[in-house]
Amino acid sequence: MSLDNATAPPARRIQIDGGPSFTAASDDVLLRAALRAGLSLPYECNVGGCGGCRFELLEGEMATLWEAAPGLSERERKRGKRLACQSQPLSDCRIRVRLDDSEPAAALRPQRVQARLLARRPVTPDMTEFTFGIDGALPDFWPGQYALLHLPGVPGARAYSLSNLANGAGQWQFVIRRVPGGRGSAAVFDLPLGAPLELDGPYGHAHLRASEREVVCIAGGSGLGPMLSVARGALAESAESGQAQRRIHFFLGLRTQAELGAAQEVQALADPRLTLHTVLSSPEPQADGTGWTGATGWIHAEVERVLGPQLDRYDFYFAGPPPMVEALQDLLMVRHRVPFGQIHFDRFC
Repeated sequence: MSLDNATAPPARRIQIDGGPSFTAASDDVLLRAALRAGLSLPYECNVGGCGGCRFELLEGEMATLWEAAPGLSERERKRGKRLACQSQPLSDCRIRVRLDDSEPAAALRPQRVQARLLARRPVTPDMTEFTFGIDGALPDFWPGQYALLHLPGVPGARAYSLSNLANGAGQWQFVIRRVPGGRGSAAVFDLPLGAPLELDGPYGHAHLRASEREVVCIAGGSGLGPMLSVARGALAESAESGQAQRRIHFFLGLRTQAELGAAQEVQALADPRLTLHTVLSSPEPQADGTGWTGATGWIHAEVERVLGPQLDRYDFYFAGPPPMVEALQDLLMVRHRVPFGQIHFDRFC
């Protein structure tokens, strides 16, 4: 949680070498302070795993919150590289970093807000939809973005993707999988209704873009959440802005029939423009002797089989476990040479 304003040390001034300056609150990390100031520092996961927010400290003092963060190699550490998402300024500083000009100039600035858990709803045996209500001013977010949850008893923040659309009710929803041994997901599932916590967001580059191309959403496991948000956003486009009505091809990769509650979440969108393709990687025989009659195998293979060879006709959005993301990158970027501007995903480790 934020420190009380009366006792918080003064903000730090951060100068980007050869560029603009900004201030960082005493309890904020470098990356998020820059984004709140409207500066596009490069990043992806925001929690130390990807290494996208590397920078160099030229002057001043910073604390490193996670010394062993996997986003940096030992070689990079020895060369003086740091992660902006794990660096907390302790004094005025000068840094060297290349700003990211790939994001629109009007990118939403993340905010730190107080929220309470309003509701929880099971989706599958190990995934639940959590609804949080925002206290006070309502920050906006784009379909497909994520937020950081500061959970009681858990050091650092945990990144979870939003599953709904921004709304006047100030409700942010997340579909979260309980990970065996995971401190973050355990803390979320243990939250009692009404429990307060701090949300920080929105973040993420894999948000829905305006386009005339049809949309392909690919979800594996808890990647269901952000893909639901993207699909909802695409379905809402024509009603809100007069844009052409785009078709949505939704590919959902699950393990067994026990997880088909996730497919029901997509089916509940109930729009003729959306087509759902569900693939099970490990279907199980049923007690009555029947079995799964739908597609089986890997989700990226089903995408190629259904959509055919001309994949550059589509805009792709995907979220899921790292092996799925890597297989889709190979399929789209290497094998089919889909333009990078039509491929949108956030790298979570």
